Amino acid sequence: MDDQELGFKAGDVIQVLEASNKDWWWGRNEDKEAWFPASFVRGYIQQCRKHTGMFTAAQLATIFGNIEEIFTLQRKFLKDLEKQYNKEEPHLSEIGSCFLQHQEGFTIYSEYCNNHPSACMELAGLMKQVKYRHFFEACRLLQQMIDIAIDGFLLTPVQKICKYPLQLAELLKYTTPEHSDYSNIKAAYEAMKNVVCLINERKRKLESVDKIAHWQVSIVGWEGLDILDRSSELIHSGELTKISKQGKSPQRTFFLFDHQLVSCKKDLLRRNILYYKGRADMDSMTLLDLPDGRDRDFNLCVKNAFKLVSQTTGEVHLFCAKKQEDKERWLQAFADERRRVQEDREMGMEISENQKKLAMLNAQRAGQGKAKGYSGCPVPPPHQKLLPIHQRHIPVPTSLPQ
Repeated sequence: MDDQELGFKAGDVIQVLEASNKDWWWGRNEDKEAWFPASFVRGYIQQCRKHTGMFTAAQLATIFGNIEEIFTLQRKFLKDLEKQYNKEEPHLSEIGSCFLQHQEGFTIYSEYCNNHPSACMELAGLMKQVKYRHFFEACRLLQQMIDIAIDGFLLTPVQKICKYPLQLAELLKYTTPEHSDYSNIKAAYEAMKNVVCLINERKRKLESVDKIAHWQVSIVGWEGLDILDRSSELIHSGELTKISKQGKSPQRTFFLFDHQLVSCKKDLLRRNILYYKGRADMDSMTLLDLPDGRDRDFNLCVKNAFKLVSQTTGEVHLFCAKKQEDKERWLQAFADERRRVQEDREMGMEISENQKKLAMLNAQRAGQGKAKGYSGCPVPPPHQKLLPIHQRHIPVPTSLPQ
């Protein structure tokens, strides 16, 4: 055994002194301080896979997520850190480049963090049965693991990815600008902060998807593909009057999502009931702001108006808002929608088909036996202006509560 590695057996008490690394913690037993393995989750997975009568493949995927990918990433990351660490003169170590080299790899934590609540629910359900409690305890003892339950080990990746920006910020504070690694540490801090922001953004997207699925279920007479087939966020909603060549149509409630504009009609008596009336593909639309006065295409006097023109069919849609400020909010919302679509494309912000199907299935189950009714916008309120991601204040949590 390496001099820097702490030996222990089942039942030993180890005092954890440093737990910043996912794979190795620094600890003390009766007479020695050294590194010891922080997690034997792979041992859990291997044992679970052997017991096919106790676990289905779907259950294991839910409980462990992509933790094996994270394990592989962290092993390589640790080796690179060790290469850059100067044992004789630690203050001369240059570790910033390691974070920059692996910054894209760290994005796999997003999938794990988004899955973690489902993992906790699945695990909690199994732990109600004595045989599963005994099984996981037997796994822990078999691997000679310290006395932490499996849910504690599964929480570790969520905690660690959130701590990297804080640790790098602390390191940067005590690194002089003249240090050879200063610029890399500074860049690593920004890179890891962006990784955590991206994880938070994807989590917010998933929460938005659930709310949108419940919204669709509340709409009467929905036609065509599910809203989640192309959209994952509500940008804006409000009342507009749509004018066609045949004349004015009654006022409708419009919902602007990324990629789609959905039109609904309110029930005359039960105003919380909405009927589906149609939708427009925003990817093929051109927005035109109109001055107050007579419009040549429709030969009508309009006020607080704008047009959406289809690039594929040439069809023109004319809309009028009640007030000038309402129109301005719609114009800003259309600009926000295009920017958000572009941001999502650049960041690879996609919701998996399984997550979409699960969201719709949960919404349909929750809506069974309930009267149809629209309870309000999922996100955000109409007056809210959406900022680009790099301008939004997204807090970096130190960890998630157990």
